[in-house]
Amino acid sequence: GAENMKIILVLLFIVPLALSARAEKDYSSLDSAASPETKSRFAMLDDVRILANGLLQLGHGLKDFVHKTKGQMNDIFQKLYIFDRSFYELSLQTSEIKEEEEQLKQTTARLQINNEEMKNLSQEMNLKIEDLIQNKIQLQEQVWGLEDKVTKLAIIHPSTQETEEISSLKAFVEQQDNHIKQLLKIVEDQHVELDRQHDQIMELEDKLNHIELQELAENSFTGEQMEPEAVLSSVRNATVVTHNSEGAAPDCTALYNSGMRLSGVYTIKPNGSEAFDVYCEMKFGSSWTVIQNRVDGSLDFNQTWDAYANGFGDLNEEFWLGLNKTYSITKQGDYILRIELQDWKDNKRFIEYAFSLGGLETNYTLQLSRISGSIPNALPEQTELRFSTVDQDPDTINNFNCPENFLGGWWHSECEETNLNGKYVAPRSKGRLDRRKGLYWKPKKGRYYLLKSTKIMIHPTDLKSFD
Repeated sequence: GAENMKIILVLLFIVPLALSARAEKDYSSLDSAASPETKSRFAMLDDVRILANGLLQLGHGLKDFVHKTKGQMNDIFQKLYIFDRSFYELSLQTSEIKEEEEQLKQTTARLQINNEEMKNLSQEMNLKIEDLIQNKIQLQEQVWGLEDKVTKLAIIHPSTQETEEISSLKAFVEQQDNHIKQLLKIVEDQHVELDRQHDQIMELEDKLNHIELQELAENSFTGEQMEPEAVLSSVRNATVVTHNSEGAAPDCTALYNSGMRLSGVYTIKPNGSEAFDVYCEMKFGSSWTVIQNRVDGSLDFNQTWDAYANGFGDLNEEFWLGLNKTYSITKQGDYILRIELQDWKDNKRFIEYAFSLGGLETNYTLQLSRISGSIPNALPEQTELRFSTVDQDPDTINNFNCPENFLGGWWHSECEETNLNGKYVAPRSKGRLDRRKGLYWKPKKGRYYLLKSTKIMIHPTDLKSFD
């Protein structure tokens, strides 16, 4: 089409020039010659016929060009129509996506408000429970005092007033126990509801992030009940206190009862054992013996069996007290095992178990029974769990050595992924294998909790036996 157009334009330009030149030539020849009319007029008619024929061909060329141009214009209009229709459909889809996104945002906002209200309610309930526990401890001490009086007056008939006082106090303690159990049940129900709300929020955020092409957020404790007290205080900032080994107490709780009130390093001497140093953490109106502490990954916990048996690390930094020492403490009576966890968003949780620990001949077998906590359980209950390390695994399952694959000594059960002595891994670590070797709390039916710090402590259930 473009080439035909150029040819037509050239013809339109050349033909007038040729005609004009020919006419001038004819007129000049007539004037110069000044001869009579010897040529026939029909010669000029031949030239006119040639010109007319050229113009006719030019007309046919123009007609063909216009016809082709009209076809091309029709194609362009058809494509523009299709484009307009597609653009309109995309506009409708975009509007629908925006409406859905707005609805999701509103739903998420409502769920977050409900979540905050439930968290505040749970915090208030936890504060009340802590107050009740403190009252219970005080009442227990009063009851123990009265029991001592009853023992001394065993051969003498107690007065009616004293008997009524003892019965009244015991009834009050039982009533407080029942009240605490009810509150704990309410708190557990709140945990379930908070987990449900959290799952809904995560699903909605997932959808929003998919629409906005954003990354998914990391797993954490966010959305679960916060522990009312900051339970994960770093031992780096604690006041270091050293207790004399002469006449050493059998336990940190006994030290507390003797008047010690500062957290730090003390020397204890459990019954039938040699004296050794431990870190005592004074909190909750008593003292806890710390058997494991991890805060920054400065200490490698991928140690041998002997290291885990005897202990390693610095009691004022990261450390493992040692299975031998822990066993010598716990064989004195019944103990509570408390595990405190902190994630990378500085959310803090805890869980407490009634537990028993065997000696070397049983590979330090551990048995657990959950008492309370603010995080789902991740360790098997009422099961004998044997301790194992990379160089000594008594229960290799299906030829799969757990400590070798998960690193660090622990009470493994079917090589689950909960291992508080595993490799210290920061968030966004790449590679599935590396994640499985990390410091995680993993409930059987729940998500991973990547941990920043952990602390394991023990405390006797019978406070009176350590007075």
